[in-house]
Amino acid sequence: MGIKVGAFFFGGVEMSDAGAGAPNPMDRRYDNQACWDATMKYVDAGIAADRLGFDSFWTTEHHFQYEGYEVIPNGLLISTWIAAKTQSIRLGAMFNVVPQWHPLRLAEDFATLHNLSGGRGMLGVGRGTVPREILHLNNDHISIGSHDNPDQASDDVRNREWFEEAMEVVRMALTEERFSFTGKYFQFPVPGIPDRGHTVTELTLIPRPVYPFEIWQAATSPPTVEYCPVVDHGAVFWNQHPTFIKRMWDRYGELHEQTHGSGLGQGDKRMLVVATRIEDTHEEAVRTARAGHDEFWKFLGPYGWSRGYMGPDGKPVGPGLIPTLEESMEQKTILVGTAEEVAAGIQMYRDLLGCERITIFPHLIGDPYSKAVEQMERFMTEVLPLVS
Repeated sequence: MGIKVGAFFFGGVEMSDAGAGAPNPMDRRYDNQACWDATMKYVDAGIAADRLGFDSFWTTEHHFQYEGYEVIPNGLLISTWIAAKTQSIRLGAMFNVVPQWHPLRLAEDFATLHNLSGGRGMLGVGRGTVPREILHLNNDHISIGSHDNPDQASDDVRNREWFEEAMEVVRMALTEERFSFTGKYFQFPVPGIPDRGHTVTELTLIPRPVYPFEIWQAATSPPTVEYCPVVDHGAVFWNQHPTFIKRMWDRYGELHEQTHGSGLGQGDKRMLVVATRIEDTHEEAVRTARAGHDEFWKFLGPYGWSRGYMGPDGKPVGPGLIPTLEESMEQKTILVGTAEEVAAGIQMYRDLLGCERITIFPHLIGDPYSKAVEQMERFMTEVLPLVS
C-alpha cells in the first residue's frame, strides 16, 4: 500500500500582521467580505489538491470567529461544493464538532455529501475546542474542557458522555434500516407520537450511505485512544511528540485487535497530521514559517493544545506552553526546511509508526492561499518522491 497524502486547512483569513505579540487575537475583527473571500480561496485550494493528486482534502468546522482564524462553519456543505468541482479527491472534516450538531442532522448531511460525491466523503468527528461555539449550538449546555485542566474536568466529562452517546446514534442511523435509541441525553423516537393510525416506535434515516464509509476521530487524550478502536473509528494524531504518538498508535492497534478479533496492519485505521514548510534553504523555511507558527500558538495555546509536547523530564508539559518555532521543530510537530529535510522528517514518522496515511498542514495561519497551494505542489513533486 502506498502513502495516501491528505491536506488539511483551518480555512482562515489571510493576515498581514500574523505572528507573536500584538495584536491580541480578540482585537481583530474581519468583515464578512474578507471571511467570504477566504472561503472562496479555500474552495480553490481543494480543487488544486485534486489536480495535484492528493488522496484527501480536510476542511474544519468553526463558528463566530470574527477574528478570522477559522471561518468555515459547515465543512459538509463546502465539501459537497468541492466534490462537484473535482474528480477523485476524498473529502472530510478535521473535524465536525459533534456537540455542535443534532446527531441525526449530522448523519443525514454526511450521507448526502457521501452519496452525491460518489462515495468520496469521510466522516471526521471531534469533541470541540472553543466554548464560545459549543455553548451557543448545544441545547444541553455542553461545553468543552481540557483533559489536563482540573478546573474544567466536569465540562470534559459531560462533553465526552454526550459525544459518545451522539456517535452511537450517528452510527446506528447511518447503518441500520430501522433504529431506536434511549440514553441519558437522547431518546429516538420521542415516545407516543401518533402517525396516521400508528404510534412511532422506530426511525429510518433518509438518506443513508449507498457507499462504504469511514469515521475518523481526533485522538489527543488517553481516554479517546481507549474509545476509538473499540467503536472502530479511525484515529487522527496531530501536534504531539513522536514518542507519545507511538505509544498511542500502538495502544490503538492492541485494543482494536482485542475488540474486533483481527490484527491491523501497522498503519491501518490511523492517520498522522504534521505541519510542513518547504523552501529552497533551511533558513528561508524558518523565516517564512515563523509568523504563521506563532499565530497558530497565539490562537490555540490558551486552549491547552501544547499538552502533547514533551518536557525535559520526558513527560507531557503542563497546559499553557506557547512554544517557539524552534521548540516545535524539535518536537517534530512541524517539519521545516528543504525538500530533503522535510522528506527526512516524513521518513522518520514512516519508520517509527508504519503510517500509510499522512496529512500535511501546509497553510500556516495568516498565509496567503497561494502559498498553501505552492506548498502542496512542492510536497507532491519534491518531498514525496524522496520517501520510501
